[in-house]
Amino acid sequence: MIVSIIIPCRNEERFIAKCLDSVINQTYQKEKIDVLVVDGNSEDRTKEIVNRSIQKYNFIKILDNSKKIFSAACNIGVKNSKGDLIIILSAHAVYPEDYIEKCVYYSEKYNADNVGGDVQPVSLKNNIISSAIVLSFGGWFGKINNKKNELPKEADTVFGGCYKKEVFERIGFFNENLERTSDLEFNIRLKRSGGKIMFIPSIISYYYPKNNLRDFFIHNIHDGVWNILPFKFTKKPLKFRHYLPLIFILTLPINIWIYFPISIFFSAKISLFKKDIRYLFIMPTVFLNKHIGHGIGSFFGLLRLIL
Repeated sequence: MIVSIIIPCRNEERFIAKCLDSVINQTYQKEKIDVLVVDGNSEDRTKEIVNRSIQKYNFIKILDNSKKIFSAACNIGVKNSKGDLIIILSAHAVYPEDYIEKCVYYSEKYNADNVGGDVQPVSLKNNIISSAIVLSFGGWFGKINNKKNELPKEADTVFGGCYKKEVFERIGFFNENLERTSDLEFNIRLKRSGGKIMFIPSIISYYYPKNNLRDFFIHNIHDGVWNILPFKFTKKPLKFRHYLPLIFILTLPINIWIYFPISIFFSAKISLFKKDIRYLFIMPTVFLNKHIGHGIGSFFGLLRLIL
């Protein structure tokens, strides 16, 4: 089966080489893949790095994305793809050598319209703040007890995703009005059309999150805005969990008294898990950074929605 790999990117000179190396080293047959790097007018060395890989491997191509946003990049990639299956990868991540092989296998096994798996954040820097940010992923207050025997299950969305190409012929493309969360909106649309999305725990990608509190906070604000703003363009709500940050920030004077004990409790769990008392004091700051950032962003999104 032919597989097209789409990698949207913009200013990813720190990560694109690692990402491409992990794709090049896949166990899936090279003659059955084509890799489309869709670049959003990068202002750093991203295109230079990609072009070096193109000189070595004829299955890699680079396409321009003048709109610079993820949704447009995905659509450009899909329209130029050759594959029966289309896998959308983040340039900010690396992938085990059997990633494509597993995507193809499980797509066929479950006859799924989209399959994807678990995202494991990886710290870029060897310091306590970067490590604490990584530990805050996976849930509202992090996730340290991964279920090793978790089974494949149907889901409403998955990270990246391996789609049947016919899906795009059936329900259309990514909504280019959305700067973020277009993949989430697309998957909601896919589910509402009767599509089947499978979460496969053994399909793993390793993602590099922000590694300092300032960048982490700004990233959370942007995510919060696009938890709310999609309604302006789709007129259909996202899942309830995406509105929790807005509820949190609007009821902060009331819920803060409940929030802090919960935050301390989970920080203590992480501290015990890591066997490092420092996490007891650092994790509440990281959690607050995450939740306040999401909440403020959601409030800004609400203002943009109604004004």
